[in-house]
Amino acid sequence: MQAETGWLEYYQAAADRVLEANPDSTIELMEVGSFDHIDTLDQTDATNPDVADLFAIPADRLTNMAGKDLLGALDSHAIAAAAGGWDDFDAGLGGLFVVDGEYLAFPFNIETLVVFANEANAEAEGIDLTAPVEMNDIENPAHILLPAFDAWFGVALTNSAEIDLLAPEGDGFVADLSKDWADLEPEKQAAIEALYDYWKLNADNNTTLFDADAGRGYIDDQFTSGNAGVLRIGGPWETGGMRERTNDGADLGIYNIGQITVAGQPLRHWQGGWGLAINPRIEEDPDQVALAEAMIAEIVNPEYAEDLFRATGKILENATAEDYLASDLDEVDKTVIAAVIESFEVSPGRPLFQEFGQVWDTWMNSVLSWNNVKPANVEAAYAELQAAFSAMMDNIG
Repeated sequence: MQAETGWLEYYQAAADRVLEANPDSTIELMEVGSFDHIDTLDQTDATNPDVADLFAIPADRLTNMAGKDLLGALDSHAIAAAAGGWDDFDAGLGGLFVVDGEYLAFPFNIETLVVFANEANAEAEGIDLTAPVEMNDIENPAHILLPAFDAWFGVALTNSAEIDLLAPEGDGFVADLSKDWADLEPEKQAAIEALYDYWKLNADNNTTLFDADAGRGYIDDQFTSGNAGVLRIGGPWETGGMRERTNDGADLGIYNIGQITVAGQPLRHWQGGWGLAINPRIEEDPDQVALAEAMIAEIVNPEYAEDLFRATGKILENATAEDYLASDLDEVDKTVIAAVIESFEVSPGRPLFQEFGQVWDTWMNSVLSWNNVKPANVEAAYAELQAAFSAMMDNIG
């Protein structure tokens, strides 16, 4: 089984528990980084002896790997029953990991974005954090630091209005932003108008937030205690950096994604995460598959959720916020975990089809074009989005 260096102790403990019930079996850990392992598999094939029988993959690699026959089928419902903790397995990552009717990965951990706040800056700037903060209401652009030109963050805004940047329909795809402005539903128009107003607020104040090169530095600087930055969104893996900019966490607040609203609607990111997958070369040996599935069930055993988080930083889908709250983790970790779980539950599933890859540059280039075009109103700004997404749809065919 493939394991990151930092995961070895946790994985070995899980393997020891599995071997207690299967004393005639052998489980060997292969110490290798997840992405290095995936690259080896992707560049060779499933028969390569340097590829493990059981390994971790990020959700966004699933479809590509499935298309190359690099993943074996799992009895995911049986694994979920053995591990425990799911009320509706297919409603979350479990359902996303299905390709052509087969479960090709099992949910390892959940990932989504949350809201970080600098509460000292909020107090100094007069921003009330006891209720969600509306993007349309801010007067200082630093009060909400959202690099919306980057689709990884921008989808939190589009998802709030259920704007489909690209979605399957029948045998093809549709994209809301290829429609004429007049054909967009009012709530989708309102979200685009809020984005345009936010861009204009930054442009009028000469910030560098809508700058692909300088935007990140601007956000980090403004979010530091003593400046004007109040709210930003990010992943739980960024918590350490947030602590550094908030007096070692003394000024840090952590909220679910809905702490920021756009045109009255709470932000929503994606249900993302990692899965555990098996090598298709073992599918012909039922005993090997059964052992791999037993190992998966033990890795995600919610009884050991705290140990898994300490070892890997991964949050289980089948463990509750109450489980983590009752653990010995520190308060910041508990708050982050609770915010991730809350944000995950209200967010749609991450698009895993390969065609979505074209959305990234299409969105970024069209939003950033406003810096040069300087649209006078939202309809002129939308025309740039529509032209880019219409071209994308022509390319997809």
